Amino acid sequence: MQEKKNAHDHNVPSLNWQRDGCFGCGPANPNGLQLKFALGLDGQSYVCEFQLGSSFVGPPGHAHGGIIATILDEAMGKANKLMNKVALTRRMEVEYFRPVPLDVPLVAEGRVERIEGRSLHNSGEIRDAHGVILARSRGTFVAIDADKMFARELERERNQAR
Repeated sequence: MQEKKNAHDHNVPSLNWQRDGCFGCGPANPNGLQLKFALGLDGQSYVCEFQLGSSFVGPPGHAHGGIIATILDEAMGKANKLMNKVALTRRMEVEYFRPVPLDVPLVAEGRVERIEGRSLHNSGEIRDAHGVILARSRGTFVAIDADKMFARELERERNQAR
């Protein structure tokens, strides 16, 4: 199989796996976060610079905890690209250190900590512009064959596109 190079898909070895409508990173999802991750300077992580607007409010002036968890899940999920894997979240844990403010520059970063068979053990962080860690996550992801697992849905998408 060839690796897809679309900047908005998951860039993994799959002929059919493309997620432009993903809630976390899909540019075609007008209701999503539309996060744009890039390979970190060290080549060992994926990084995203972003801001959250008022539609993601939880406590006054700050992001909802579920949105923070979603961003951390997305960062850790992007890290799977470092191993050229499609992997789904099996479990994740989030530590909230400080409220995440709205309308300010933020950074999310995800990396693979270790691999055990099909399991990837990843970590993620959200930091403010000064590098202060606002939230941290750890997660376990399971590598899958996306074309096989989602064959029915992929076929439905192909039929709808015709």
